[in-house]
Amino acid sequence: MTDPSTLAAKRPAGMRAFIVVWLGQIISVLASSMTQFALTIWVYQETGSATALGLMQVFFITPFLILSPIAGVMVDRYNRKLMMMVSDLAAILATTGIFVLLALGRLEFWHLYFAAALNGIGNTFQWPAYSAAISTMVPKEHYGRANGLMSLIETGPGVLAPLLAGALLPFIGLTGILTIDVLTFLVAIAALLAVHVPQPAATAAGEEGRGSLWQEAAYGFRYIFKRPSLLGLQLIFFCGNLFAGIGYTLLAPMILARTANNSLIFGLVQSAGAIGGVVGGVGMSLWGGFKRRIHGVLFGWLLSWLGLIALGIGQTSAVWVPAILLAMFFGPLINASNQAIWQAKVSPDVQGRVFSARRLIAWFTNPISPLIAGTLADFVFEPAMRTQSSLSATFGWLVGVGPGAGMGLLIVICAVLGLFVPVVGYLVPAIRNVESLLPDHDQPAPAPA
Repeated sequence: MTDPSTLAAKRPAGMRAFIVVWLGQIISVLASSMTQFALTIWVYQETGSATALGLMQVFFITPFLILSPIAGVMVDRYNRKLMMMVSDLAAILATTGIFVLLALGRLEFWHLYFAAALNGIGNTFQWPAYSAAISTMVPKEHYGRANGLMSLIETGPGVLAPLLAGALLPFIGLTGILTIDVLTFLVAIAALLAVHVPQPAATAAGEEGRGSLWQEAAYGFRYIFKRPSLLGLQLIFFCGNLFAGIGYTLLAPMILARTANNSLIFGLVQSAGAIGGVVGGVGMSLWGGFKRRIHGVLFGWLLSWLGLIALGIGQTSAVWVPAILLAMFFGPLINASNQAIWQAKVSPDVQGRVFSARRLIAWFTNPISPLIAGTLADFVFEPAMRTQSSLSATFGWLVGVGPGAGMGLLIVICAVLGLFVPVVGYLVPAIRNVESLLPDHDQPAPAPA
């Protein structure tokens, strides 16, 4: 009988193993994005309701908000490779269920809400599991490159999926798209099975975090709040995500309002944003980022906000396209640099819990930003900028007047407020010096003075 340790030694490891897993994931996510595109068209044709589409996102994110801390515990307690497969297995079940109902002619739009919830449960495990696995698979000098490649999984399918799905739908239909999706999930799982994913070594932080399920679920939050540098870094993203969430919520209605509902121009701007993210991700994967990664976070945020300011001021695609290219280009630099800091500083055997807590804090703004954006735009800024008012008299020269001008002004205000967030980060030593104040997890902590 072959020794399991011998089999593990023969499997790809390190950066090679990460590339194998990454290839499996990007193929799978591309197919899932094609399915999402096709289902969006199907739901709208069946219901004609934007609310029906919006509820799919609600059903997707709710399991995440509820289960995220528990998923972090599971990632730390059990085999990382198995946890990495959970999201793919959940997605296979959801997609197969839709496929069977469609083949039987029994698919209803509300069935997709259950599928979205199941996908949300799988996604709850996906991000902390993959993020934590990078720390044990990849040498820390390659964290920036690895996270740059991971950012391509988020942005790349946004460019190709609508084109591929639109081209294939007339020939293979929704059933064919779903079939491709299921097959690519199997490719992703096969890629995971083919590589060696090391388990993290036990550390003092891991021992400190032991306890009941609920105690361990709360440990990720306690870990962050005990370390001012990590808490400050997380607050940078909380505030940045809040302002960005308001601004980007208004981007689509602003462009449509300014162009008399010209979907072609809106699609052009969306595609330009996706291309900017892809180019930024490729650049980050080749470069690896600044040696001091905090500059990638704070300087990247500064430049990204300048792009959002231009989006709010612009009134034609000639401004919107280069502006969104600029804004989206720096996203991978920001996120990959931030991720590399956390992967270097947090002990690998508690990263599941800590990273789940991080994402829950960051995503807490998701349901808040659209409410703020919609309320201020509909009841304050849009009415004021469509009529003679003190607001239109003061800012009309900057964003114009008429439909969309109020939303453009609100985008500019959010971006200007957002500019102060990285500035504050540079002014606060605990954030600016996070990399020197906190030892890497593989280095001993400095002796107390």
